[in-house]
Amino acid sequence: MEWLNTWTDRLWEPWLLGLFLFTGLWYSAATGFFQLFGLRRWLKATLGKLLRPSGSRETGGLSQTQALATALASTIGTGSIAGVATAIFYGGPGAVFWMWVSALLGMMTSCAEKTLAVRYRERAPGGGWQGGPMCYMARGLGRRGMAALFSLCCVGASLAGGNLVQANSISTALRASLGWDPLAVGLGVALACGAVILGGVGRIGRVSERLVPLMALLYLGGGAAVLLARASAVPAALAAIWEGAFSPRAALGYGMGAALRYGVARGVFTNEAGMGSSAMAHAAARVDDPAEEGMWGVFEVFVATLLVCTVTALVILTTGVYNPEEALSAIASGTVADAMLGAPLSAAAFSTVLGRWGGLLVAVCLLLFAFTSLVGWSYYGERGLAWLTGGSRGRTLYRPLFLGAIVLGSVGDLSAVWNLADLWTGLMALPNLLALLLLTPEALRLLRPWVSGRTVRSP
Repeated sequence: MEWLNTWTDRLWEPWLLGLFLFTGLWYSAATGFFQLFGLRRWLKATLGKLLRPSGSRETGGLSQTQALATALASTIGTGSIAGVATAIFYGGPGAVFWMWVSALLGMMTSCAEKTLAVRYRERAPGGGWQGGPMCYMARGLGRRGMAALFSLCCVGASLAGGNLVQANSISTALRASLGWDPLAVGLGVALACGAVILGGVGRIGRVSERLVPLMALLYLGGGAAVLLARASAVPAALAAIWEGAFSPRAALGYGMGAALRYGVARGVFTNEAGMGSSAMAHAAARVDDPAEEGMWGVFEVFVATLLVCTVTALVILTTGVYNPEEALSAIASGTVADAMLGAPLSAAAFSTVLGRWGGLLVAVCLLLFAFTSLVGWSYYGERGLAWLTGGSRGRTLYRPLFLGAIVLGSVGDLSAVWNLADLWTGLMALPNLLALLLLTPEALRLLRPWVSGRTVRSP
């Protein structure tokens, strides 16, 4: 599918890459780089609350931790395992640096998204709240056409990056580690996913709240064990990341453009900052101060990319499973095999230290990561469709289509699936980034007390 790759490259290079970075830089500069200098404040508002739960008995919508878990369920997905490996394979070690940059700047993009999502949300028909970029485009900017475009692209992204990629990575990992048939895996995952999404956002939030901490701790624990065993190789890996990020033609053979393109694209895919998708989960949170929810947006990107993805990248680069010469040769000759990138590459890296259990660990974590991503993205797709149809009329068609796409993605081609995901991700992000820039005055008005350190306790 050369045409698909061509159109994806035209969309991302350089226009969308620049817009993602510019939006993050714009909000970072406007808030005095709050993600760095306000570190203590946003950690206290997020991690501090996780460590000291309030025990609130409020009903309707999602709790803040459920909203965070639902958002992390879609962000800590295959991008954290398969996406990082794919970025390194196609963009070289330097892609990791640009993933970090996109995450650092994206922390404030994510903060603005969540703040505006709560500011312009609306009451849900069954109680609680609902909202997202389509609401702040229509209510904040008065541009319903932009909201409709975003919603349409959101539905497409939910079926591509939010579905096909996740399903493909699950089946690829389980086939590589356990020899399971991809079609059988796809059918099983579709049935399990269907059982969750039929319960709506409430059930999705409850399932995510239980699974996300478990899967994150399991994966980070395994990664820490590998890095401790390969501690002597960490400095060389960091040096390769730095060199690949800034050399016009790095010693390994990758250009800076490839590192920038794949690093930012995969970074966006893993933390969704600027896409507007996870803002829909946060809009359903039980919170009074919009900016308070914005703090969770900062924390979300920190966990999804700067923590989880960094572990994946260093494990791959310190264990010797990634060979840049072989990768470049395969790319040039068009002989890239599924086993050379994505989840199989990550599994091979963990297996160098943990043996057979390493591949099994990656397979189990990927199953949990991708499954929670699937249920999270099903909600985003339904929200986009609800905006387009004015209600729940399209749900009866969308849900079978979404579950069928899981089966299709399980047996599809990995490279084509990632290109399709990048295309829809870019189309979805474009109107959202423009809306965030246009709504800068309102976002800054809401964030000003937090940025200045004069936070007000929510009623």
